[in-house]
Amino acid sequence: MLRAKTVICTVGTSLFSNLKALKPDDPDPTRAGLARSFAERDRDGILAGLLALPPGERLCGAEIGSLTSLIAKGYAVADANLVFCHSDTPDGHAIGGILAGYYRHQGHPIVSDQTIADLQDADPRRFRTRGLRNLAKTVCRVVREYGTANCAINATGGYKAQIAVAVLMGQAIGVPVYYKHELFDEIIAFPPMPVALDFEAWMRLSGVLFALETGVQPADILADDPEDAEALESLVDRTQIDGEEFLELSPTGQIFHETFRERFRTHRDQVLPPAVPAAEKRPPQFEDSGHMDKVCGLKAFLQAVTDQVPQVARCATFYSNPDLPRPSKFWVGSDGIVGQFGDGKGLVKFRVDTRATTRGQMAAVAAALNEWLAVRG
Repeated sequence: MLRAKTVICTVGTSLFSNLKALKPDDPDPTRAGLARSFAERDRDGILAGLLALPPGERLCGAEIGSLTSLIAKGYAVADANLVFCHSDTPDGHAIGGILAGYYRHQGHPIVSDQTIADLQDADPRRFRTRGLRNLAKTVCRVVREYGTANCAINATGGYKAQIAVAVLMGQAIGVPVYYKHELFDEIIAFPPMPVALDFEAWMRLSGVLFALETGVQPADILADDPEDAEALESLVDRTQIDGEEFLELSPTGQIFHETFRERFRTHRDQVLPPAVPAAEKRPPQFEDSGHMDKVCGLKAFLQAVTDQVPQVARCATFYSNPDLPRPSKFWVGSDGIVGQFGDGKGLVKFRVDTRATTRGQMAAVAAALNEWLAVRG
């Protein structure tokens, strides 16, 4: 069994719930001191009191108890790096800081407490549409930083939905996930789930997914991808803004996007067609239409696509609308790869010529173009 060198922990409030039940006149001086420190919100006093207790003591809270069991069972090295993902609330910030201080004192070389923006309980909609998505982003970023083979997720603490997202995230990206219920004597490992996520579907949908990651988009963003519109329904939430329907990524959609975006980074050379030699690249071709000149930055954009994306041979425009603001993106159309450039006021659509010979290769090129677009900003 490969022991994790980095453990990502979801964080709840069981520590403060336990301390709240203590009495300042408790005959045990450590427990009495903890009661006073909690009443005064004295973080240093709470930390000192916790360090005086055995780490398996239930009073220490779900996070310390589960990590103690996780390390004792050999699921992680004794000095593992620890990342605590806590809610964007006063208690979340306080507990995250206390846990980080506790494990720094215990000799763990890298300990980080990460605030998950919008993960709070005052606004359910913000919690669902932003907080859980931000948790998925953070987990994926940490795994990318430390490496899949080195990481594990301790999904014991936090809101039930927070735990569920951590479990799904771990299953999707192939990271072991552990959990300890308060009635369990030891932590348990979640068995791998037979989840089949479609890599090629992500490549085809990447234009919409990258656009949605930047914020809500008009519902007709799906009009260019009719064959995949149904598949996207499970990955998006619909909302009304000023009587118009918009889409935004759901937490599941964020996990799907983060998972396959990372997979594409490591497998892109295996799925992309050959690069086009520089001598075979051609200048962009523009349709003879007065509307084209009204979309700002078009010529520079198409030249950049051709010059900077190795698989692109040429771009040729075929449609424009100066009064339809839509995001830039790429997708696989009925006749090949299609691009769309928007300047915030209007849009232009164009064909993208490449060496792709199959629908799978076209989907890979579209994904590479959408990733290039996201990095370009």
